[in-house]
This record gives sequence, C-alpha cells and structure tokens, in this order.
Amino acid sequence: MVKQKSTASLLLMILGVAMMAAGIYRGELMVLLNKATRICLECVGIG
Repeated sequence: MVKQKSTASLLLMILGVAMMAAGIYRGELMVLLNKATRICLECVGIG
C-alpha cells in the first residue's frame, strides 16, 4: 500500500513539473507575473 502511494505521488509530481515546463515554454510565466504584480499593487492601493 505504501509503495503504491509513493508511486502515485511520484507520478503526480512528474506530471506537475511537466505542466509547469509546458506553461513556461508557452510564455505564460510573464502573464502570470504581470497579473500577480497588478493584484499586489491593487491590494496596497498603488495600482
């Protein structure tokens, strides 16, 4: 049972890393950073 959970966790971690790499490759990192900066500045009251 423990080995099965360990294998599932490893597969999900690999899938997550692959999805992040795909997003970075598509250029979505800058979109994410721009949105995060905009939200942060709105919370502070600057933007």
